[in-house]
Amino acid sequence: MSMPFYVAPEQVMKDRADYARKGIARGRSLIGCIYASGILLCAENPSKSLHKISEIYDRIAFAGVGKYNEFDQLRVAGVRHADTKGYAYSRDDVDARSLANVYASYLGQVFTHEMKPLEVEILVAELGRNHHGQSQLFHILYDGTVMDESRYTVLGGDSEAISRRFGEAYSDQMSLAEALKAAVTALAGPERTISAGDVEAAVLEDSNGRRTFRRLSASELTELLAG
Repeated sequence: MSMPFYVAPEQVMKDRADYARKGIARGRSLIGCIYASGILLCAENPSKSLHKISEIYDRIAFAGVGKYNEFDQLRVAGVRHADTKGYAYSRDDVDARSLANVYASYLGQVFTHEMKPLEVEILVAELGRNHHGQSQLFHILYDGTVMDESRYTVLGGDSEAISRRFGEAYSDQMSLAEALKAAVTALAGPERTISAGDVEAAVLEDSNGRRTFRRLSASELTELLAG
């Protein structure tokens, strides 16, 4: 009887992390930020039908980078979880923190116990009732690590360089147009430009009514970026 091949647990975890990071880095990046009147989610995405950014519930949005089929399954699960909780209890009981914890638990379980980790990073954003001080951005990594961001965060791609460029221009008192321009400029970098047709963006704003999520149309993106 042959002896089973032994691999140290530390090496297994490192290999899985490297595999997930490489898969995520191949995709295009996404920025989430809090601005003067809401939350902006902005991604480089030339596809008109495969969305990286979506609504989860009244004041909650979801964004993902990496393998589309994997993070879209997480989006659907998040919608079902929020709808079930809101129906069973109250709409006010549905919050981004508990949803982020559910996602983190699932991603951590897959990373630890499955052969292949999910090649995704996701963002759960919630617009606070009085906006500043309560709006939240939860950045969740492929291994279930949760980062509670208070101002802005960058997912996927060359996130460190993009975060540095965006941080140089960022202010939480920016208008929507200023935040969008800063995000697109940071995503593009110094050596290229991104047209409005290759941008996917959405906002969470109280001015949109009970369902605060609103996807920015192509014409609105063009107008905001040109202004």
